[in-house]
Amino acid sequence: MKIHKSAEDYLEMILMLHEQKGAVRSIDIAMGLSVSKPSVSVAMKHLREDGYILMDQDNLITLTDKGMEVAQRVYHRHKTLTRFLVQLGVDEETAREDACKVEHDLSPVTFEAILRQVEK
Repeated sequence: MKIHKSAEDYLEMILMLHEQKGAVRSIDIAMGLSVSKPSVSVAMKHLREDGYILMDQDNLITLTDKGMEVAQRVYHRHKTLTRFLVQLGVDEETAREDACKVEHDLSPVTFEAILRQVEK
């Protein structure tokens, strides 16, 4: 199933917030992605319906195995691309921002080549 870039961003943010805070709420996602709370609500509805997340009675958000797989893949790409750009001399903040822009669009072949360079 093809997942949209915005959905990947939401799943990645959920993973990052879970690592930072443990519990993830919609407001944290809105702040992390600089989007409105209604936008997050719509996205969470779709992600829940598609089986990527679960929400409990307190509206805490968790990733399903399916959601975790996507989130970890995108987050791994993000971290690897950030490290690569920093190795090239880009400052950390710019590297993170640029990694976010390209993490979804790189082919697996290009990403693997970058990964090999980062791991040297």
